[in-house]
Amino acid sequence: MDKLTAMRIFTRIASTGSFSATAEQMSLSRAMVTRYISELEDWLNQRLLQRTTRKVTLTEAGEHFLVRCEQILALTEETLDAAATLGSELRGSLRLTCSASFAYAQMAAAIADFQALHPKVDIDMNVSDVSINLIEARIDVAIRISNNPDPLLIARKLANCASVLVASPEYLARYGVPASPEALVNHRCMSHAITGKYLWQFTRADEFAKVEIHSHFSANDAAVLLHAAIAGNGISLQPRYLAKDYIEAGKLVPVLADWTVPDLAINALYPSRQHLPLRVRTFLDFLVQRFEAEFW
Repeated sequence: MDKLTAMRIFTRIASTGSFSATAEQMSLSRAMVTRYISELEDWLNQRLLQRTTRKVTLTEAGEHFLVRCEQILALTEETLDAAATLGSELRGSLRLTCSASFAYAQMAAAIADFQALHPKVDIDMNVSDVSINLIEARIDVAIRISNNPDPLLIARKLANCASVLVASPEYLARYGVPASPEALVNHRCMSHAITGKYLWQFTRADEFAKVEIHSHFSANDAAVLLHAAIAGNGISLQPRYLAKDYIEAGKLVPVLADWTVPDLAINALYPSRQHLPLRVRTFLDFLVQRFEAEFW
């Protein structure tokens, strides 16, 4: 039995409360997960998990062993990182989460460049706009676009996220070009379901405007709204990193270009500065250096 693998499986089950979820997250069969736990319990001569038809919970022995497991695994990571520092290559795995639109537009290429530099680092990305408990999901880094990141996490700012109001040439030819933010109430506006669904804010020099729009179409992914705008379905507030190529190609036209909307911050979030693996620190440094040179 690979005892370190068994301990990793045990700690993941303690987090997820599920053999099936653990098997899926670790790319193992459920039978293999069950086998590792059985062998671990035989080795310790203790029942670690209480299984019912609905959930899996820790026994008293399991709670004590979990503390030791986490200490052993943390020490193992530190030892491997120390060895990697002396060697020539980083190695190990990184678990990330990121919104779909930012993953498509930026992170896929960023990861390719990072892995070209560090080919022995494996990366597993969870693409979702939904807030995830990083500790429970064993996520190393979350990329989130917000001016109010979770205060319980460490936030490292990567860049500003500027936004731009866009529509297709066909839409503007049919419905006209709004001359002011207030004119948007008479247009077909599309909004992000999580942020900015009803209230859009604009500034121009010393002027400030708040507009309560009627959103005739909303989605929880910016890329969906982008392609809906290209199809002529309305006006959309888009992150510039996603819209810029389509503006340059003439598929989208900036609307109210002399007005600006507040920037958001693109942050890399992680649970703790303590016991931060070298591959995670290196990845964070790589992202900071990459994105500070981007002008969106």
